[in-house]
Amino acid sequence: MRTASRHRPVSFGAKFVYHISNSIRTTAAVNSPKFNAPDLGNAPSTSEIITRHLRDAIVAGHFAEDEPIRQDDIARQFNVSKIPVREALKRLEAEGLVMFQRNRGAMVTRVSDAELAQMFEVRMLLEDKVLRLAIPNMTEDTFARAERICQEFIGEDDVGRWAELNWELHACLYEPAQRPFLVSLIRSVNDKLERYLRMQMSLSSGKERADHEHREIVEACRAGDVDRAVKLLDEHIAGVCKTLFEHLPHHP
Repeated sequence: MRTASRHRPVSFGAKFVYHISNSIRTTAAVNSPKFNAPDLGNAPSTSEIITRHLRDAIVAGHFAEDEPIRQDDIARQFNVSKIPVREALKRLEAEGLVMFQRNRGAMVTRVSDAELAQMFEVRMLLEDKVLRLAIPNMTEDTFARAERICQEFIGEDDVGRWAELNWELHACLYEPAQRPFLVSLIRSVNDKLERYLRMQMSLSSGKERADHEHREIVEACRAGDVDRAVKLLDEHIAGVCKTLFEHLPHHP
């Protein structure tokens, strides 16, 4: 006669094992300490942070045209390897702010007079189109937001914020067109011009002139006068270009 073993292994069903393990996880989640953990999934990468700082430095004029940006120096300042620095410079190259030259590395882009004039010409073409599309869709919220931006702009003393608020005002008037791709194209052109726009607004009462012209454009939009709004926008953009050519050193 066989005697049953006292240590026979017990076999649990798969469903039972799943239920127990799931209960343990649930209990652990309930009992875990509560604190405000940052969402690292949305945190910018190292190269994105370096890109932002280098872009701001170029736009603010800390790097001159044709000045080399040495990867070793930048990596040392950020205490990183050269890999994220090179990634950042490649992004800035795509934005037209730097260019790579053989045996010289990355250099701040020099914009010729002809290229600068073409950028303003492209601005007129694109911004005229998007403003025409936007005006019929503008609401009181659009105009209230535009007024807030104008008020902040004229009261701001930081030159760096002037260009940012200038774009915010233009974007506020263009977004009702519901053409995000077109607005992104306009933004890319403005990004390439930002260092010059900062300079222009610092010259010849550029800030006060920009504020006056912005408010005229907004009023024409509020009145639904599309042709007048577009005409004022063209004069605004052309005036910025003219002031720059009067004060910038000329480049072939």
